[in-house]
Amino acid sequence: MQGAKNLHRIHLWYAIYLYVKGDACMQIKTRRDGAVLAVHLTGELDHHSAAPLRAELDALLQDDGIGHLVLDLGGVSFMDSSGLGVVLGRYKILKARRGSLRIIGASKPVERILKMAGVYALLGQQEGMERGASHV
Repeated sequence: MQGAKNLHRIHLWYAIYLYVKGDACMQIKTRRDGAVLAVHLTGELDHHSAAPLRAELDALLQDDGIGHLVLDLGGVSFMDSSGLGVVLGRYKILKARRGSLRIIGASKPVERILKMAGVYALLGQQEGMERGASHV
């Protein structure tokens, strides 16, 4: 009856446009699999999109059953210090639950900012390990 058990495992995708100004927008796609929340971001992660993205992620992380967050930054074309703040703030939330945050798919320019800010070292993750890997 193992096949019947697998029928109950459903992966739901949600797409939310968080910020739209002219041609610029931030899109977030989320999928949950047990305790893992996978988030794929597309657009610019800057001072315009950081606050709405922070609010959306915090709402999702209200569920204490989520212990791990995978941020797929493969669609992020630009990130500034506001974007770093979003990443580090979610890391702090997950660390308090003894969870984890992992970054995948970052482009070279975004990866450089993450490396310079020490984010990879903080996460215990090597930069470039999963560049272009879009698992979400």
